Amino acid sequence: MGASMELHTVNGHGSAGSKNTVDEVGKTPHVIESELPSADQRDAQALARLGKKPVLKRRFSFIAMLGFTCTVLVTWEVIPIIYVTGLTNGGRAGFAYSYLFALVGSLSIFTVLGEMASLAPTSGGQYHWTYMLAPASCRKFFSYIMGWLVICGWQALVASSAYLSANLILTLVTMNNPGYSPTQWQGTLLYWALMVLAIIVNLYSSTVLPKLEFFILALHILGFFAFLVPMVYMSPQKATSTEVWTQFNNGGDWPTMALSVFVGLIGSVFANNGTDCAVHMAEETRGADYVIPWCVVATSVLNGILGLGTLLSMLYVTPNIEAVLDSPTGKLGFPFMQVVLDSVGSYAGATVMISIVIAMFVFAVIAFLATASRIVFAFGRDKGLPFWQTMAKVHPKTAIPNYAIYIITGVACFVGLINIGSATAFNIILSIGISSLYSSYTITELLLLWRRIRGDIRKPSEMAGYTWQANELVWGPFHIPGVLGIALNAFAVCYGTIVIIFCFFPTTVNPDAAHMNWACLITAAVIFFAIAYYLLYAKKVYQGPVVEIAPYQIS
Repeated sequence: MGASMELHTVNGHGSAGSKNTVDEVGKTPHVIESELPSADQRDAQALARLGKKPVLKRRFSFIAMLGFTCTVLVTWEVIPIIYVTGLTNGGRAGFAYSYLFALVGSLSIFTVLGEMASLAPTSGGQYHWTYMLAPASCRKFFSYIMGWLVICGWQALVASSAYLSANLILTLVTMNNPGYSPTQWQGTLLYWALMVLAIIVNLYSSTVLPKLEFFILALHILGFFAFLVPMVYMSPQKATSTEVWTQFNNGGDWPTMALSVFVGLIGSVFANNGTDCAVHMAEETRGADYVIPWCVVATSVLNGILGLGTLLSMLYVTPNIEAVLDSPTGKLGFPFMQVVLDSVGSYAGATVMISIVIAMFVFAVIAFLATASRIVFAFGRDKGLPFWQTMAKVHPKTAIPNYAIYIITGVACFVGLINIGSATAFNIILSIGISSLYSSYTITELLLLWRRIRGDIRKPSEMAGYTWQANELVWGPFHIPGVLGIALNAFAVCYGTIVIIFCFFPTTVNPDAAHMNWACLITAAVIFFAIAYYLLYAKKVYQGPVVEIAPYQIS
């Protein structure tokens, strides 16, 4: 753009101040457009349209962000973990078909999410979009509730990724030492160790993290072949195509097979969940309004295909499902380890292959923490959290939101204590991961659908010579126009609604407390707390996304 722009500070009510003041939170001096290279100028403009000042350093390129999003999704690595869920409700055929449905549905969800990320590339993501898209009469309230849903969802994902990583390590030890029996306190200690590793990398390796993502992306893709090729090639027995594509199972005793398949769908949803991590890193990505949406779409396609390859391979190389479920690793919740061992016939070979999966999960913990901390930073910046002044601070040298990282890590470590006393109680807390995030996706995309049908979102060409106000509804460079965009948006909302409904179902018809799905209770508790806190206190402080920069003229 050949735009002319100056970044002006504003006071808490939006009135303009001087051009050369200093950011109270990040100690970052404000600059005018003429002092910036064209790429930085464009990023500053995109952020200024949302009323925000640049306080985080843009370290991520397209490839680095692609590595980051692939690290968060770890789809092909998750498929072995959710193996039991899909086979219990759906069987081989149900698992295969539900995954294909989840792949298409997730791609639609995240493509529409990419449109919103292009329209408003901010770390706030869903709560900021809700404020922009909702009716003026209720946008502040719904934006606030959305902020808490997203934060709690990502907090649960941070904890669950560390928990899964710790248990994978212990189960691998059990596979190699049949006499060993892991305990919950050992799992908690490993869980804490992984959180310590994650916080060290996030705090002290901020400049290295984007470069590290290149390595992780290579490991993610090459590891896929290193895991699959030996397992498929060396497997002594394989299931037939008839078994894979026609054999269903209703292990949950649901009234119909179709209902059982939809209950099992949630495992595939989990494997394709979390691409919005790129959105929350938008203020640290160069060319965010273009790069973020394309990263979201590319990650969904790449990971979806790799996940499908892993799923079909495992379905074919597991001729006796009951035997692997009854194996020592199967009883610990990870029957895929027995599948790998049976296929390659070597403990050393199986250990190396499984270690690739574990390594990717460890990297995922680091990325989950980075993502969650940016949401806390953004919501704190907009006065949506208790002690928001502290939450919104960034380190003056590294431009990293240190206090947000401390908070997410501290909460995760505290939650880990619960696992020592009761694994059931711990899993109850983690159950909010899918329900809260998919609620945020679906609600924001429903609001977008309403706006696009009404024609409330303008094209950039319509804004020439117009003085922009903060949070104007103007399409970004990534946009699916016309009827196709409306149809895709509508399908995404329908798919998201299906996921929300079935993510509250237990795996069996009459579950006990240990196997009950508590996501509905925990999600409702979060919403109730957010409403109560809003009415009692936050209503006086939270006014929606704070406008920090005055409007400017685009010529």
